[in-house]
Amino acid sequence: MKALMVDVDGVVVVHPEPGGWATHLERDLGLSKAALQAAFFAPHFDDVIHGRAALRERLAPVLEEIAPHLTCDELCAYWFREDAHLDHDLLDQLAQQRAAGIAVHLATVQEHERAAYLWETMALKDRFDAIHYAADLGHAKPAPEFYAAIEARTGYAPADIFFIDDKAANVEAARARGWNAAVWTGQDRLDRAWI
Repeated sequence: MKALMVDVDGVVVVHPEPGGWATHLERDLGLSKAALQAAFFAPHFDDVIHGRAALRERLAPVLEEIAPHLTCDELCAYWFREDAHLDHDLLDQLAQQRAAGIAVHLATVQEHERAAYLWETMALKDRFDAIHYAADLGHAKPAPEFYAAIEARTGYAPADIFFIDDKAANVEAARARGWNAAVWTGQDRLDRAWI
């Protein structure tokens, strides 16, 4: 193995609330989680995630309609801040692998703004060698094109990659490409995951 590919949400970032970052959205910002899901995430987020539309381009008109008291800046700041709970134990394990000469990359389904927030503001750039994300690649997990794009970008052969993700479908898709992969539950040690 030459490279370890790591998912973000549910692996590197693990929210303490089962409902995720929007658990207290209505209490904190006066916006219903269900309304945001119905008006923004369901109809628009696929385009945003795949890089076909900018986050604010789609979010701003939705907020004007369902939450005119909120700006994109306010909602995005809340979202990114609330969705920033790092698993420090895993990060320590990844640092050990990196120190041993294994390249450690993020392979994640993100749009451009949150990807930049993770990389720059949360300083994951100091802990990982690269980030590969859906909006930049034009494909999202579990589409085979997502994994193929990472191979093309990095030059790693499938057999050189080990991948951890919290979703079985993403792991199965990686295995179908020839990657070594395991479902990450956070209950095991990283060095045992690929034995």
